[in-house]
Amino acid sequence: MADSDPKNLIRIAHESGEPGVAQPLDLGARVRELRKARSWTLEQAAQQAGLARSTLSKIENGQMSPTYDALKKLAVGLEISVPQLFTPPSKGQVNGRMAVTRNGEEAEKVTTTYEHALLAETLTTKKMLPYRTRVRARNVEDFDGWVRHDGEEFLYVLTGQIRLYTEFYEPVDLKRGDSTYYDAAMGHNVVSISAEDATILWVTSLS
Repeated sequence: MADSDPKNLIRIAHESGEPGVAQPLDLGARVRELRKARSWTLEQAAQQAGLARSTLSKIENGQMSPTYDALKKLAVGLEISVPQLFTPPSKGQVNGRMAVTRNGEEAEKVTTTYEHALLAETLTTKKMLPYRTRVRARNVEDFDGWVRHDGEEFLYVLTGQIRLYTEFYEPVDLKRGDSTYYDAAMGHNVVSISAEDATILWVTSLS
């Protein structure tokens, strides 16, 4: 079948609607890049794809041209589509990182006003900092001035009710299910106005 030809897949993957011929991509280097982005050894990647380790090694080193069946197995093992094997990432690299934080296993940071449970702590050089917070403060005077830092911030109320104080706006009351997005360089503080300590999800950009 025509669509089983890897050369046709390269053409389809690069199809833009504009005239011209797409430049072929080094499949071996692409597969190696995808594997390393997932921090997999050759053995692990081969097992995921259902291929022999030697076969995967030869593909990565350009020593053999994989059959379409092997390409499908590779795509399934890497959890991508077949055309993505032939499409370079937009920024020249694949991240492929993931972190799972089990309930009760969060790294904790406690202050006089907040109890933070840091999420995805195992990932370094993150672009976002997610954390769940128990709001202990009941009055804006509990804070030693405004909290300010670089980046932008998203806040989502999980339980209870809070009052968000900001440097340039009137205080805003938010209840469970409410959210807000703001410039974190603007002074801000959060207090609980419910009988119990409120809990919120915070996501702060780091770049």
